[in-house]
Amino acid sequence: MEDKFEINSRIFKALGDSNRLKIIDLLSSGEKCACEILKFFDISQSTLSHHMKILSECGLVKCRKEGTWNHYSLNLNNANKSILFFMEIITCLD
Repeated sequence: MEDKFEINSRIFKALGDSNRLKIIDLLSSGEKCACEILKFFDISQSTLSHHMKILSECGLVKCRKEGTWNHYSLNLNNANKSILFFMEIITCLD
């Protein structure tokens, strides 16, 4: 079983890319189809799929398939856990 450091390391690594941060920002306003997300970037569909795979695998993004389209949304539970983890490790409790 992965510990909280390994889990959050994967999440923070995924956030180390500016396009993925922009995707998180877009999804903060609600679920979006891949085609909607793609309109905001000058990247190929396969590159977007790569970014979405990384965000999904680390647990920050959920994917829902509807027909041939993938709809993405933030996994707020995991995002909040990572925020709390980061606050915990940078806060001195003297």
